[in-house]
Amino acid sequence: MDMGSSIPPKQGAETESATVQNSPTVSNLPKKRSATSEVWNYFVSLGVGEDGKPRAKCKACDEVYVAGGSTHGTSSLSRHFPKCPKRNNNVGNMLIDHAGKLRSRKISQKVLRSLTAMAIIKHDLPFSFVEYEGVREIFKYCNPDVKFITRNTAVADVWKVYVSRKECLKQELDKIPSRICLTSDVWTACTTEGYICLTAHYVDSNFTLCNKILAFCDMPPPHSGYELSKKVMDILREWGIERKKISITLDNASSNNSMVEMLKEQLCIQNHLLCNGEFFHVRCSAHILNLIVQEGLKVAHDALYKIRESVKYVKGSEGRMRKFEACVKNVGIENGVFLRLDVQTRWNSTFIMLESTLKYRRAFSSFQMEDQHYKYCPSSSEWERGKKMCEFLRPFYDITNLISGSTYPTSNIYFTQVWNIECLLIDNANNEDEIIKDMAVRMKEKFDKYWSEYSVVLALGAILDPRLKFPLLECCFNRVDPTTCQLKLDVVRKKLFELFNAYAKNSSSSSSSSQCQIEPPNISSNSETGKGLSSFTALMDIDSQIVSQLGKSQLEQYLEEAKLEFKFNKDLDVLKYWKDHSGRFPDLSLMAFDILSIPITTVASESAFSIGSRVLNKYRSCLLPEKVQALICTRNWLIGFNVEEHNAEANASSSSTPNEVGSSSIAESNITIDDDDDEDAVQIL
Repeated sequence: MDMGSSIPPKQGAETESATVQNSPTVSNLPKKRSATSEVWNYFVSLGVGEDGKPRAKCKACDEVYVAGGSTHGTSSLSRHFPKCPKRNNNVGNMLIDHAGKLRSRKISQKVLRSLTAMAIIKHDLPFSFVEYEGVREIFKYCNPDVKFITRNTAVADVWKVYVSRKECLKQELDKIPSRICLTSDVWTACTTEGYICLTAHYVDSNFTLCNKILAFCDMPPPHSGYELSKKVMDILREWGIERKKISITLDNASSNNSMVEMLKEQLCIQNHLLCNGEFFHVRCSAHILNLIVQEGLKVAHDALYKIRESVKYVKGSEGRMRKFEACVKNVGIENGVFLRLDVQTRWNSTFIMLESTLKYRRAFSSFQMEDQHYKYCPSSSEWERGKKMCEFLRPFYDITNLISGSTYPTSNIYFTQVWNIECLLIDNANNEDEIIKDMAVRMKEKFDKYWSEYSVVLALGAILDPRLKFPLLECCFNRVDPTTCQLKLDVVRKKLFELFNAYAKNSSSSSSSSQCQIEPPNISSNSETGKGLSSFTALMDIDSQIVSQLGKSQLEQYLEEAKLEFKFNKDLDVLKYWKDHSGRFPDLSLMAFDILSIPITTVASESAFSIGSRVLNKYRSCLLPEKVQALICTRNWLIGFNVEEHNAEANASSSSTPNEVGSSSIAESNITIDDDDDEDAVQIL
């Protein structure tokens, strides 16, 4: 007997069931589906419209679609989501699958590797960056499908970027009509390995002044003139620019002098230099200026020594610093304590030390009574001497800052700066203060050694400024020495016309060779426009030949035109001026671009050593020279020298060691100077 059948049904059960089935309750209506699709996180339902269709609006762009309900669904919303113009960037990396759920966008491993290589180059990251566990966790969180690479793969990717960018720069240098100016210097890394940096300076097709690192390669010893010239020549041949050189700017190391002579001899044999290389060698003006100022600082050694030792003593311990701060408050100085300790081989850091210390002279006198071990306090006369020295050196400091930037102005401004220095020395040669007078006399002797005739390159740059020209030179030369004014003007004029004739000769030879390659016009051609253009071009060629034979040269026309008023053209862009007048002066404008792009300092090359000290340090001392070059050169081609970052680090730097060729072991844009017959190396910041 079935036990379940013995249980009678509940009374009223059948009646209740029938009632539920027949009564018009909510349970008989279709059940409303819940919005389960994740797409509704980014859309808002607007309900049913007048036409009876449900609608939804995008929260980002307010676009309205017919969507929702059992009849329309969310397909239109899913299609809109990936292409919404105002969607959140974080959502932009997501896609919606067929089930209406968000999933990660499929990434391109090629693009990811390229971006990783660029990050390593731009931010000086180690190649092992891609193997850091924390970095991989971040990538994994952003996209689970990411494929990790090893440091060897990162090296290969960086090398690909380097090769690609190098080829682009090669093509750019090949197409520019102007010549290329060079700067070079040698650096000793923390690994004691030698590196040579060669930087190109030129005006590009957009008439913009550019400086690019061509090479940052290893330079094994010996660092002789022969080996240096051989290395530079190999780099020039590698880039294919040995025919386009106009100048090279170097410091005063004796090996550089012999290197220039060998380079000039090789290039002149191949007829690659203008005017037999007369304008080829340019001495670094920043180094010369430092030699001049350092010669003057030797006179006031005693006062400088006491001031330097005072700063060194106070900053030697925290206890002395706190005691000195109390003295500063006691004497009524409320700006705080900002003492700067100099580096003796950098004269401009000595100026900064003087300027920052002079305001605390009363505090040092008070500190002497508080600390009986302090024995370096300068006397009142020595403080006054330091104040006069600071005032005397202020113009030199301003000029040093002007010419010692890795992004420098065009060379037209340098003539007036050198002239200002000479006038300052002449005026102070009769100063009432014997110390300042002695400084000026000794500095003038050093000035005459290097700048007695004012580098012709500097004078040519001033002439090619339409606001200056020869009237400025005449005024400046006459102010210095009226008896030699005309002689100096004649020398500069002669050199200017010699250089212009070389440009005009090259232009005429290139145009004649190009004319030989022009094919005769096709007489059977039906294009009347082509015939008209050919006839017009021929007439223009004949007309230009007549003008060049019977008229004045472009240089003569330019010099005879009235100079521009300086007060109305104070911020004149000289390169833009020559760009706008290149139609009137085609050969002269080309010469102007080359002269104005000549750097008078080697700071641009030495700024590369600041990058090198971060790429090649004690934690990354095993990098191969090829990889160092790839990182430094590519970084420079992508983002330049990043001057602000370099200057910030340079201010924090406090040491530098000269290497055997007179260049600096530069950690942060320091310049080391070697005088031709002075044994002391001088460095500036």
